Amino acid sequence: MSETRPSPDWTPTPAFIEQSNMTAFQRFLARTHGLQLEDYHALWAWSVREPGAFWEAIMTFSGVESPTPWRSALEDARMPGSVWFPGATLNYTAHAMRHVRPGRTAIRREAEDGTLTELDWETLRDRTAAVAAGLAALGVARGDRVVGYLPNTPDTIVAFLATVSLGAVWSLCAPDMGAATVLERFRQIEPKAIVTASGYAFGGKWRDRSAEVSELLAGLPTLAAWISMDTAENVDGGALARTGWAALCASGPRLTPEMLPFDHPLWIVYSSGTTGTPKAIVHSHGGVMLEHLKLLGLHCDIGADDVFAWYSSTGWIMWNVQVGGLLTGAAVAIAEGSPGYPDNGRLWRFIERAGVTVFGAGAAWYIACMKAGIVPRAEADLSGLKMLGSTGSPLPPEAYRWIQDTVRRDVWIAPIAGGTDLAGVFLAGTPTLPMRVGEMQCRALGAGVYAFDEAGNPVEDEVGELVCTTPMPSMPLFFWGDTDGQRLRESYFDTYPGVWRHGDWVRITPDGGGIIYGRSDATINRHGIRMGTADIYRVVEDMAEIADSLVVDLEYLGKPSCMILFVKLAPGATLDAELEQAIVAALKRRVSPHHVPNEIVAAPDIPYTLTGKKLEVPVKKRLLGHPMEAVVTRDAMANPECLDWYDRFADDFRTG
Repeated sequence: MSETRPSPDWTPTPAFIEQSNMTAFQRFLARTHGLQLEDYHALWAWSVREPGAFWEAIMTFSGVESPTPWRSALEDARMPGSVWFPGATLNYTAHAMRHVRPGRTAIRREAEDGTLTELDWETLRDRTAAVAAGLAALGVARGDRVVGYLPNTPDTIVAFLATVSLGAVWSLCAPDMGAATVLERFRQIEPKAIVTASGYAFGGKWRDRSAEVSELLAGLPTLAAWISMDTAENVDGGALARTGWAALCASGPRLTPEMLPFDHPLWIVYSSGTTGTPKAIVHSHGGVMLEHLKLLGLHCDIGADDVFAWYSSTGWIMWNVQVGGLLTGAAVAIAEGSPGYPDNGRLWRFIERAGVTVFGAGAAWYIACMKAGIVPRAEADLSGLKMLGSTGSPLPPEAYRWIQDTVRRDVWIAPIAGGTDLAGVFLAGTPTLPMRVGEMQCRALGAGVYAFDEAGNPVEDEVGELVCTTPMPSMPLFFWGDTDGQRLRESYFDTYPGVWRHGDWVRITPDGGGIIYGRSDATINRHGIRMGTADIYRVVEDMAEIADSLVVDLEYLGKPSCMILFVKLAPGATLDAELEQAIVAALKRRVSPHHVPNEIVAAPDIPYTLTGKKLEVPVKKRLLGHPMEAVVTRDAMANPECLDWYDRFADDFRTG
């Protein structure tokens, strides 16, 4: 795919480069390691050639303190199973609280109704310590799991910081998710305590979740404590006594964070595969701290004088990344509720009102603003904004140009690509390189990212499987309940042993940047929030009118994501408007409002392998233009006769 390279569409000024944290880090390496690295590309090459030395430098440069010595930075480099900083002790909350200074804002919050409030660093520290004491009084101890069913509020951040300060393990689901979907996640990890909100404001309406909270309390038999952030008047707590959030915040004496091993579990997040229960991914305190200090501090150029906001629900890994801004000493700004209420200019006005300097959102939001005809610079004064980030799906070239035309020509556009699986990034931006429309600027430091062909060979300037050949400390410790590690290996390392395969199509450009072309597997990725196809099937196939189903999510650069649900109807059923509406309503209620199909199509049959697996990936590849004979072996199918129908559908779909 070699072609004439376009000229850069944005170039950092010498002053911008000189003042950046990335330049400061290179100077640090020159001073402490004697490394004279001429540019970012040389820095990246060193970081993947010497991963132990690189991550140790991140730890020292960022001021991460361990009261105990470590034997080595990277004792075992195997993937999976790499061993980082054995002997080191630290705590996520303790590092964040190093930045406490009198009178400085830690969290700035805009409610959907426009109310703006602040939490200073001293209050954040004291409230976190009080809640930690309250949790301990309820019996929460190191290693216990504390789960949240909460919207994006400052109190949710406090609950997280307090939990992990004790060495307990945090896990969070958004309140727009149905109880059955949440229970499938939380039941795996047997939580000891749950923190809930009985509702939230979204789109100008109050969304009552009392029934869902009642289902969660009844469906989690390991719970010993229930903390509610409101009165929970309509919630049936059963035998569980309710502890009010206000009472927890008044607890004492205050507790200081417990120093923990580098690889002590920090949180459990969920990323669904195409079959089975969602993967309960465990990340470590130390690994997440270093990855977020690198991503936010260097790649996003965030420091203590910045205000950082990434619009996210609590069901997306970007909520976790947003909270990571506290690790740099920056103020974190959160916008509660809908990004489109009362109109699509809301978040642009929020940027001005909250004084945001670094802002991020899903690519779908930028596209929605563009299609709605929003002119951001007419909505707000954006002169203080230095960077706009994007993730969740590829940002198409026209959206880059729209940002340049309607925000500022000199604003730094820096999309990132990574995911829930590693709580970090493989591709990112840097304040020291030019930016080209449609491309991410660079491979992230410490990430040995390449495009592999099917034989496992790196390809240059061609589309291939996104792989990472170097271990990263934020890669999963393990999947909860995956005692022999088999599911983890099958998820990332079965295609190329010892090499992480991420499940994205990528092209590494001649300049070392990257372009993502969408998912190479069958996971449903809607605006950055992944959901397994099993989550969809459980709801759809629970309906009497549906005998079977298959879902694919088509995502490719420059075009909107398109989720197609094929349904095999039960005898006598008809796919009419009423049934389509019922399917959509059920998915919104029981899965999430993000994961509803763009099209629902009646199919004569659902294709299966001889071993009983649905042919999701082959159907997806066929719809993306691959010939049927190249994506499926008919002899390995239980019902190959149905493929002709899908072949004809694909032809009509691509020409329609």
